[in-house]
Amino acid sequence: MVTPRWVGTVSQPIAVRDVLNYLVACLRVKETAGRALDIGGPDVLPYRELMQIMAAALGLRRRLIVPVPVLTPRLSSLWIHLVTPVSSRIARPLAEGLRNPVVCRDAEAARLMPHDPRPVRQAIAAALGKLEAGEVETSWSDAGPVPGDPDWAGGTVYVDRRAVEVAAGADDVFAAVCRIGGGHGWYAADLLWRVRGWMDRLAGGPGLRRGRRHPERVAYGDALDFWRVVGVEPDRELRLRAEMKLPGEAELDFTIEAGGEAHEPTRLIQTARFQPRGLLGLAYWFAVKPLHAVVFDGMLEGVRREAERLARAGRPATP
Repeated sequence: MVTPRWVGTVSQPIAVRDVLNYLVACLRVKETAGRALDIGGPDVLPYRELMQIMAAALGLRRRLIVPVPVLTPRLSSLWIHLVTPVSSRIARPLAEGLRNPVVCRDAEAARLMPHDPRPVRQAIAAALGKLEAGEVETSWSDAGPVPGDPDWAGGTVYVDRRAVEVAAGADDVFAAVCRIGGGHGWYAADLLWRVRGWMDRLAGGPGLRRGRRHPERVAYGDALDFWRVVGVEPDRELRLRAEMKLPGEAELDFTIEAGGEAHEPTRLIQTARFQPRGLLGLAYWFAVKPLHAVVFDGMLEGVRREAERLARAGRPATP
């Protein structure tokens, strides 16, 4: 990996849990009032070594890191955006700040609020444990404003609506719909989704690297790859807004209509809406429209199979 010179800058990482410990403790210790206190973990190490520790924790081989002096903060942010899930908007101020050593100037915090913070390897292991257990409370990808309903008025809106009947209850259909994105993929045409993600990444968009906070549950504002959850009604609807680079506004909506009787199938309706922006937007819609039969029909069929599998397995209802 080619990196800027700042990978040699030393830092003193601290676990989020230890930060919370200090924040609570300072409310009880009067001597902390009106003071600026530096807090950090027990390890002082360069960012290069922090990357290697993270690679080892993820079970990856040791990385070959080649620092070069020519990467400006702007170039660094674009490179970080391309090879990691972090967007260039976040990466640029991050790259600019990482040029400065970040270590505690004194031990006043430890003296006033005695505490044994976790070593960096323990802190990383705890964070990864939360991720594997699906207990991540928040993620950087959740940051920023969540747009409201788009203004569909005043312009042409193209609609692609498809439906399928599913031999499963509304709860199982909703659970299958909520598994799209992240590690589960998109049920069909995953290669096309990956190509679209690569194109979006190169254009400066989020691409498919953001993943998702929980493998099955979704909530308003969650990021699902390059989509954002802008509407969720359990067992009834999931509405997604596109955040990839597009010449227009796009939404993908899943509506679930339960059968009137116990033996009647559930109906799943998938609706894609696109409001083009100029001639480029029109060209985009008609260029990708032939792929909808592959992508959207395949997705509906995959959701149907997964929902019926959940129904046969007698899956307990998702809270």
